[in-house]
Amino acid sequence: MGRRKPASLTDVDSDYTPNEVAELLSRDEVDLIDVREPDEYEAGRIARARHIPLAQLPEEVADLNRERPIVFYCRSGSRSAMATDAFRDAGFDAHNMAGGLLEWEAEGLPLDPADGRVAA
Repeated sequence: MGRRKPASLTDVDSDYTPNEVAELLSRDEVDLIDVREPDEYEAGRIARARHIPLAQLPEEVADLNRERPIVFYCRSGSRSAMATDAFRDAGFDAHNMAGGLLEWEAEGLPLDPADGRVAA
């Protein structure tokens, strides 16, 4: 079974791999939202991600751009999957980063800061 082509904004699947997210970010085609807790975010994150803890997302909806696809991520992909489902139901073009920051790091993609880590 082959991998699907690089991320396309017309994909119906709501999950992207970390490599697909990195590609979309490099082309500035998505807004990336980190839904982890503040201590997790401070330990290590993806550069250019906006930090909005999961519990605060409802308060921030009005500040999110409905005209751009949004990718949510967390440590493993569970919390971000919940955010993705809720935002898709609300009419956003929302996607989850499968495997979360654990998978991002496993793929050798960079964390910010350079000595960042995935919080336990």
